Amino acid sequence: MLWLKAFHIIAIVCWFAGIFYLPRLFVYHAMAEDQATRDYLKVMERKLYRFVSPFAVLTIAFGALLIAQNIEYYLSADWLHLKLLFVAALIAYHLYCGHLVKTFADDHNTRNHVFYRWFNEAPVVALFAIVLLAVLKPF
Repeated sequence: MLWLKAFHIIAIVCWFAGIFYLPRLFVYHAMAEDQATRDYLKVMERKLYRFVSPFAVLTIAFGALLIAQNIEYYLSADWLHLKLLFVAALIAYHLYCGHLVKTFADDHNTRNHVFYRWFNEAPVVALFAIVLLAVLKPF
């Protein structure tokens, strides 16, 4: 179980590194005034999204394996249900980032950098909630 937990945490850290940085690239992309910079950011966004997506899958897989270790307990744990709700929101956020990568790649972005600055803060809220729920197990 400790090996699963360790690999789960490693995958989370890698996933969040990307999920924190990708929207920051969107901020820079929305602010970019020259085509060369936009083209460079398109490559960075695509590569980063492709790099972190497997870590999202690994995070979910290792988390599921951890739950399977004591399924009766976890299925009755209200804190886990709330945590999984935040994880589901984070998965939706990740998939929406993929949509935004494509939007920027096609030069169809219509939002300004201020939107992406606020958008960049959402995973911070999820991270706080997920960690606090997993550590404190409040219910």
